[in-house]
Amino acid sequence: MSNRPWIVDDALWALIEPLLPPWPTRSPGPRPVADRLCLQGILYVLYNGIAWQLLPLELGFGSGQTCWRRLDRWQQAGVFGKLHRLLLAELNTAGELDWSRACVDGSHVRAKKGGAATGPSPVDRRKTGSKHHLICDGKGTPLHVITTAANVNDITQTLDLVDGIPPVAGRLGRPRRRPESVLGDKAYDSVAVRRQLRHRKILPVISRKGVPNIRGLGKLRYVVEQTFALLHQFKRLAVRWERRLELNDAFVSLGFSLICWRRLKKVGS
Repeated sequence: MSNRPWIVDDALWALIEPLLPPWPTRSPGPRPVADRLCLQGILYVLYNGIAWQLLPLELGFGSGQTCWRRLDRWQQAGVFGKLHRLLLAELNTAGELDWSRACVDGSHVRAKKGGAATGPSPVDRRKTGSKHHLICDGKGTPLHVITTAANVNDITQTLDLVDGIPPVAGRLGRPRRRPESVLGDKAYDSVAVRRQLRHRKILPVISRKGVPNIRGLGKLRYVVEQTFALLHQFKRLAVRWERRLELNDAFVSLGFSLICWRRLKKVGS
């Protein structure tokens, strides 16, 4: 990784720029900071986990307030979700998505300032936290995430995770959004969930409570833990600082997109 990973290269910018909403032709006030510089400021915060007001002005990103407002504006326009879907389609075209299985799991993060979708964490002495519920493909490529309070049971989000996988284009025929199977540990053991997955023509591969784990399941599911590790390398995501859920989700979607972008560059190298 570059020692300045927040720098947006030309290839990535070529994908992002068409997704950004245009500025009004006669916008009041001073000339706005360039979108590319604001995006680099947002990435600087994502990578380093600093407060917005500590964003170094000498790097030319504009103030932290400027970048924060641009993040909010772009999230409302759906920019980061569109970017994630675009990169998934590129990976699908390259044959880099494994639809034979999807893995689900959850990960707790401390929520320093509280806010929406926070609650007492059962794994962190009941301190206020959130939980990221994640579904990824068989290679660990993130497909969808749901942020809830830390005390929400994993099993309640299983079907929403599966149904939340966006339609992924890139191959002949209709865009795909269903894996062949879903792998989960005992936290996802439910007769109703298994029934609903089969109704969606998805094979549930989920360990049952009270019996030994399915042989070899851990070796197949490790990719979701790897994906969480990659996601939490972004310091702004290792601890939640945003009170507003939509801004937290904007950072998560941007993290997803960067993970997909790195994998896409490896394919082309």
